[in-house]
Amino acid sequence: MKLISYKHNQQAHFGAVLGEHVVELTAQFRGIHDLATLLADEQLLDQARAHVASATPDYPLASVELEPVIPAPGKIICVGINYVAHAEEAGRKVGEHPVIFQRFAETLLAHGQPLLRPRVSEEFDFEAELAVVIGKGGAHIAPEDAMDHVAGYTCFNDASVRDWQFHTHQYGMGKTFRSTGALGPWLVTADEISDYRQLQVHGILNGEQMQEGSLAELAFDIPTLIAYVSKALTWNPGDVLATGTPSGIGFKRNPPIFLRPGDVFEVVISQIGTLSNPVADEA
Repeated sequence: MKLISYKHNQQAHFGAVLGEHVVELTAQFRGIHDLATLLADEQLLDQARAHVASATPDYPLASVELEPVIPAPGKIICVGINYVAHAEEAGRKVGEHPVIFQRFAETLLAHGQPLLRPRVSEEFDFEAELAVVIGKGGAHIAPEDAMDHVAGYTCFNDASVRDWQFHTHQYGMGKTFRSTGALGPWLVTADEISDYRQLQVHGILNGEQMQEGSLAELAFDIPTLIAYVSKALTWNPGDVLATGTPSGIGFKRNPPIFLRPGDVFEVVISQIGTLSNPVADEA
């Protein structure tokens, strides 16, 4: 299934995408108020699949206002330097442990909404990534059990403010500006992806490919990342794991390429879809 969070007639809903239409699931699962809660219950997910398979769509996809797939995840865990080629272009080496940083939920925006170039910087960069959405929570998860905790996958743009990223050796501040983390347009449930390692990630700026990578190239794979984080933090339904970006980022190009108002950046992931966002200046 392709699942979305959205607003229709100013009301928050979640539902499934069928072609160019939406099957509303909010009314079908009364008492379930958001997509994260649905993802936590495999039995409810099975019921949703059965309902969608026989349902008549409720309205066109174009008539709804998409929200980030998970509008308010409890945690957004991001991974840096997780593609070997990206580590090389950044002048870094992949270490013994993954590079982990956090992003705040209030920075997220949906497919189609403008990425905001901050007033305080002109070094606004793009990072195309695959994001994993957690379904079953847990702590101290063994790597061999980790994929059982994955509800599905979506596209993510971890747009970064490079000069602020390097104000100090801890670069989290440049990674969590308002309206810079695009997530969507939908979540593809894990049962639809036979092997995530076959997924291909592309970053497209104004129609020109900037980034390309395969999930098979991750230095730390998804089970390792889920297990590693779970030793310190309990994963909860709806939490997001951003798996890192492939090579081709703007500030390592010669000359550097940064996002400007009027640009459009797309994250295109095979078997998932396309996350597209224009760029505007922060007011």
